[in-house]
Amino acid sequence: MQMEPKVNILIVDDKLENLLALEAILEKLGENLVRATSGEEALRCLLHQDFAVILLDVQMPGMDGFETATLIRNRGRSRHTPIIFLTAFSTSDQMLFKGYALGAVDYLFKPLDPNILTSKVTVFVELFKKTEAVKQQAAQLVAVNAELRQSEERLRSLSTCSPVGIFEIDTEGGCRYTNPRYQAICGLKAAESLEKRWLESVHPEDRERADASWSAYIREGRDYSDEFRFQTAHSIGRWVQVRSSPMLSSQGELLGYVGTLEDITERKQAEEVRAQVIREQTARQEAEAANRMKDEFLAVLSHELRTPLTSMLGWSKILRSKKLDEKATSRALEAIERNAVAQMQLIEDILDVSRIIRGQLRLNVSAVNLISVMEAVLEAVRPLAEPKDIKLNTVLDTSVGSVYGDPARLQQVVWNLLTNAIKFTPKGGRVEVRLSTYFGFSISDFGLASDGENLDSSNTDESSNLTSVLESSDAGEPTLRHSAKSQNCKSQYAQIEVIDTGIGISAEFLPKVFERFRQADSTTTRSHNGLGLGG
Repeated sequence: MQMEPKVNILIVDDKLENLLALEAILEKLGENLVRATSGEEALRCLLHQDFAVILLDVQMPGMDGFETATLIRNRGRSRHTPIIFLTAFSTSDQMLFKGYALGAVDYLFKPLDPNILTSKVTVFVELFKKTEAVKQQAAQLVAVNAELRQSEERLRSLSTCSPVGIFEIDTEGGCRYTNPRYQAICGLKAAESLEKRWLESVHPEDRERADASWSAYIREGRDYSDEFRFQTAHSIGRWVQVRSSPMLSSQGELLGYVGTLEDITERKQAEEVRAQVIREQTARQEAEAANRMKDEFLAVLSHELRTPLTSMLGWSKILRSKKLDEKATSRALEAIERNAVAQMQLIEDILDVSRIIRGQLRLNVSAVNLISVMEAVLEAVRPLAEPKDIKLNTVLDTSVGSVYGDPARLQQVVWNLLTNAIKFTPKGGRVEVRLSTYFGFSISDFGLASDGENLDSSNTDESSNLTSVLESSDAGEPTLRHSAKSQNCKSQYAQIEVIDTGIGISAEFLPKVFERFRQADSTTTRSHNGLGLGG
């Protein structure tokens, strides 16, 4: 604890023995006792120090006590310092009146009573201490008030010059304060800004969302941040970010809300420009990718068309030589016919895509017996499976009746699935075909070929659907499962599944498998042919 500073007591007497006697009486007060042996010396002490009380001997040679007191009272610094006169010679009323007239607070006669002297000096010491304490408090109060004024002025300047709008509202929603920037953003005058909420300046198209989000904020009491379009009375449109936080007392009681409005129009415009640039870059990249895919497709197309042409030209030259026997001639004609059919199929696939793009694809819908369709396709693809020693397993539910669809397209769907399954299943593999019924919701998508070639949309109608998923076979081999679904009645569907042990489709390629001209391997040196059109 800090020690209380000692106060000064001035003792003035021309005789040393009197000074020592006074010190002996007053030393128990624990204050700072200052000696002076003459009036002149006393005045010199008063030039440098302040005193709680002055004990002044009246009868002194040279300048007596009354003259000394007169000079003390003439100085502003010591005008109100208490003076106690001490005398041992005269007790006349005239002397008393003269002492009191000079501003003395008391008049004591020698010999002094120690208790009386101590009590009187103690009163003035305590009074001095309290006066000094009051002065210090007054000085501190002046300093605090000055600091408060500076803080208020600084806060006022910050609020006035702030680049963001500032507002304060009470718990009832009434506005208590707004700064000039807030008023400018809302397009309101100072008085109007205290009567209207910022929500009234929100663009009509954003107002419902702003009301809902602000109500939720008031209800939940969390920090608030949102962006809205503002439209002022002068139709000046701008984007504004609104932030707010609850104001709480030291006891946690809600006092109101303080918030800011920040004009973010330039930022929004910059974001829109950046988004437009990104969109343009994305569109350009997609266009470049589409062009690359078309170039790759044309390269594959030329390769696929040239392959049967080369075979047909080769066999036709051999036939023109007329050096073949009847059996060889028959084999040559078969090869020419087979390649011609393959080329015709390629061209038909391309024409189908063209019809889809132009919206000219037509479906001949009628009642179709799926078992008959599947048996015909199985018979057609069996010659393709035998050279590779691929086992064809069929599980056909004979309870499946007729479905509503295009028989040619349904046959094309199943044929595509089976030929691709056989094409991409290694020698000695297995392809399983299933036909079953199930109950569920209609699905309107068609699926994909096992090599990632997109089955063209000519295989689709509102009554049939094709899907494909990658599974694992019982032997642990990758198994690609395809299914074509056709609506049989209101809630019962026929499901065709083709499951093979082929190479499958990588997870990276699956999202792109339905894009036209897209193939997992689009090079002309790939192991398997095909255009990626589902042909």
